[in-house]
Amino acid sequence: MDFRETLLSLVEKVVKENFSVQVSISLQKPPKKEFGDFSTNIAMQIASLRKEEPQEVGREIIHKLKQRIREDEQIKDKVKEIKLAPPGFINFFLHQDSLLDVLEEIKREGKDYGSSKAKKGKKINIEFVSANPTGPLTIAHGRQAAFGDALANILKEQGYEVFREYYVNDEGTQIDLLGESVRACYLHLLGEKASFSEEGYKGDYIKAIAQQIFAQEGKSKKEEDKDFFARFALDSILQEIKDDLKRFGVNFDLYFSQRSLTREKIEKAIETLDKKGYILRKEGAIFFKSKEFGDDKDRVLVRSDGRITYFGWDIAYHQDKYSRGFAKLINLWGPDHHGYLKRLKGAIEALGYPKETLSIIIVQLVSLYRGKDKIPISTRAGKFITLRQVIEEIGKDATRFFFLSRRSDSHLDFDLQLAKKKSLENPVYYIQYAYARICNILEFAKKEYKQINISSISLKDKESSLLNKKEEIELIKKLSEFPSILSLCAQKLEVHPLTTYLYELSSLLHSFYNQHRVVTENREITYARLLLVYCTKLVIEKGLGVLGISAPTRM
Repeated sequence: MDFRETLLSLVEKVVKENFSVQVSISLQKPPKKEFGDFSTNIAMQIASLRKEEPQEVGREIIHKLKQRIREDEQIKDKVKEIKLAPPGFINFFLHQDSLLDVLEEIKREGKDYGSSKAKKGKKINIEFVSANPTGPLTIAHGRQAAFGDALANILKEQGYEVFREYYVNDEGTQIDLLGESVRACYLHLLGEKASFSEEGYKGDYIKAIAQQIFAQEGKSKKEEDKDFFARFALDSILQEIKDDLKRFGVNFDLYFSQRSLTREKIEKAIETLDKKGYILRKEGAIFFKSKEFGDDKDRVLVRSDGRITYFGWDIAYHQDKYSRGFAKLINLWGPDHHGYLKRLKGAIEALGYPKETLSIIIVQLVSLYRGKDKIPISTRAGKFITLRQVIEEIGKDATRFFFLSRRSDSHLDFDLQLAKKKSLENPVYYIQYAYARICNILEFAKKEYKQINISSISLKDKESSLLNKKEEIELIKKLSEFPSILSLCAQKLEVHPLTTYLYELSSLLHSFYNQHRVVTENREITYARLLLVYCTKLVIEKGLGVLGISAPTRM
């Protein structure tokens, strides 16, 4: 049972039954311990709407809550007190005995602790990375890969049926430029002159593909046009992308080819929009009336020469997703797509799908540093650090953690020097060291108590005084927050609350370890502390697993 969610549900019921207002209710951890275990500002919200005194509203809510709590078998023995604090905060204080129930719950549920079945049966499609197959994955793509994969894991923990998808842009101008770039390099290898577009792709990887063609085909392809070179390069680059993602621990259920979208699907989408009055035809071109959805101008779907625009393809692609039975779509995009939001969301709404069924998350760029020195990058000149290079230098775990350590919509400064450190300065090392330290404690305990089965230790009906030290209580309270953290991440479509939580949990574990011996001469205290660190181990392992990061037993 997620006690915070249970308590929150109770507050929501009291507000709904007694106050005719629309408010957003939340339970937060107070900044100071004297304000209790949970706190809500709901009384101040209601008072503001009703032009009443917050403390008067607060007293009324507390009175109703106490009545409901006395009637609720689940929580009546867990809430010790509810207090009102100026200017109108309602603070909840829990019985210390209830903390031992947290450990019993974690031990009982094991790897399922923190999971929920609330969204069971709901299909969700998360499309991420979707880098053009015109070059290797960059660090920006890597951040999307780590974020999308971890978010998919979090949503799965909430009961969703999650489908991971990569959209392969294998048609259009960029593919033509790729073919021209590789062809020019191939002809240079043959000693032939070839014009090279200023907008073409540069870099050693283009030369490597040309050399690969020469090694396989010799001079036999010099008369081929750009299409042959484009297809060869596309297949080669896409395979490299798949290999890099697999190495990064990211696996997709589907690589969806843009080429698989038929013109018939585009025409079907346009027909649907036309019937609803959202199509405009002028000068031989077909436009979507995106101005009606807040865009600055109407957007072309089909040009006057019959060529379909990227936006046209994208509308058909999203309609295809919905046709596959997904209740919700999540897209992860780079910041260069920011101006694209209104037109696509408008098209989805115009097609008749509820606008809340599409969420678009902008994942910001990454700057690489070595200490204080920024690493210069120029994608256009073909000078950039690839995801593969970063993984090879610092490892998968550190790469994923650092990518996930900040909000997705904030720019990330990534210090490779720090990420490589095998010290407690490195946050991922700090968390993994906490896990390894627990494994060492449990291994030592098994040697001291040869018959012990730690997973069968029970504190049910035991005195709470067995775990009453400040560091023990703080650690248990933090463990109790884990289900709420996963739920929060799923609601906000963010991952960084989990990385922050794991760091804070590990910090409390290290603090507890430095202050108290686990294996003592007192068997009851030893067993209680062993259960405490065992439960901490389960939560750290589960949290790291959701992030796609390993939990080593030795460091």
